[in-house]
Amino acid sequence: MKKIMTTASGNPIGDNQNSATTSPRGFVSLSDYQLLEKLAFQNRERIPERTVHAKGSGAYGVLEITNDISAYTCASVLQKGEKTKLFIRFSTVAGEAGAADAERDVRGFAVKFYTKEGNWDLVGNNTPVFFIRDGIKFPDFIHTQKRDPKTNLRCNDAAWDFWSLNPETMHQVLILMSDRGIPASYRHMHGFGSHTYSLINAEGKRVWVKFHFKTRQGIKNLTDCEAAEIIAKDRESHQRDLYNAIDKGNFPQWDFKIQVMSEEQAAACKFNPFDLTKTWSHKEFPLIDVGVMTLNENPQNYFNEVEQAAFSPSNVVRGIGISPDRMLVARTFSYPDAQRYRLGVHYQQLSVNRPQNAVCEYYNGGAMNFGIYDKGTAHYEPNSRGGAEADARYNEPNVRVGSFGGEALFEMGKFDHRADDDDYFTCARDLFNILPNDEKERLYKNVAGSMEGVRECVVKRALELFKQIHVEYYNGVKSALKCKMDTCSL
Repeated sequence: MKKIMTTASGNPIGDNQNSATTSPRGFVSLSDYQLLEKLAFQNRERIPERTVHAKGSGAYGVLEITNDISAYTCASVLQKGEKTKLFIRFSTVAGEAGAADAERDVRGFAVKFYTKEGNWDLVGNNTPVFFIRDGIKFPDFIHTQKRDPKTNLRCNDAAWDFWSLNPETMHQVLILMSDRGIPASYRHMHGFGSHTYSLINAEGKRVWVKFHFKTRQGIKNLTDCEAAEIIAKDRESHQRDLYNAIDKGNFPQWDFKIQVMSEEQAAACKFNPFDLTKTWSHKEFPLIDVGVMTLNENPQNYFNEVEQAAFSPSNVVRGIGISPDRMLVARTFSYPDAQRYRLGVHYQQLSVNRPQNAVCEYYNGGAMNFGIYDKGTAHYEPNSRGGAEADARYNEPNVRVGSFGGEALFEMGKFDHRADDDDYFTCARDLFNILPNDEKERLYKNVAGSMEGVRECVVKRALELFKQIHVEYYNGVKSALKCKMDTCSL
């Protein structure tokens, strides 16, 4: 049975080849809704490309944990025997959406793990370091990698001007200009979380961590001449290689490893262990085997699954956290903000980004809101409507900050803003006491009028707060509520 073509709303279409006209040679009629729909949709087929990492390829896979690292983390995704579905997006950094895959550039290595406790995004590169160490410099750096606003041409002078004025770039520049600057394919390169993250165990003890993915396919790179020859024939060489390998059942794999540094070791470290331009010594902090990552499924729709895939290092799960790495902290804002701009504020509801566990949040309205999450009657927090509540078990332990250069230590954490001052009523009481009697009477009526339709339990709660300000305030509002209060037995 043949399929009948429909509009996006499911309405069957009788003719998709001819516009409605006044005669065989007459004017086109605006009553032809299919013509208008097709042209309007075409105008909107493209979304803004990523400012960086615009050209990419993706695949689904699984992370299997083969070793016990529970001494370091309570994250369910990292427990021995755990298998977690994932989506990975490889990319170039500076290239535009139409750039060639085999250009000399850093490669993005972004992985979304669909864990039992929400999505964990590890958004790294194929290099263990980066050009800069402070997020405030990132927009300027990227400007040097993009087209000159005057000539609309790539500008080597801008790139080298920036690099030579910022000596911290030299480690990454060396890697970029070495053989590893042009991987032969996405399958033949390592991946790194690059940043320093934290792992937290069941006892609340924190260690700092670096994530590594070591390719089982071996490292293979291209010379400039080899890359130029490939680009002349195939600008999608990496995409083609990855897709064909998975399609043929030749599933690429990476060994998943970590480096671990204690908080005490970090405090005594001769360099800043949170500096993205530096690596940790493998001799002092050896690689620890964790598991293996396998890619075994190609996307079915490139735009839906690869182009709309949205990653952010702010997506962490219990047992995994961020660090004082300046670049990492900046990215926890800039990445989700970029996705809100590109895709809409509810981009997490798209299938490729959607967590596999239950979602309970209080975001409202906005673009891309499919209404797929049941919020009940509560759309704010705190509430007394049975809405979702935070659970202190998921709080990270406080971070000790300022341990370098002899600076005094202090802690950063989620401190109760009410803990050191529980006087909520003195200022209100002082104001109430200076109100003229006639204004107090209007106050009681205004409050009572605003409580129309308010539940009895909420009215009682508010009255108890009024009483702590002044008993006269309590009695005045209670009296103004009149018969309503009588029926509530207040």
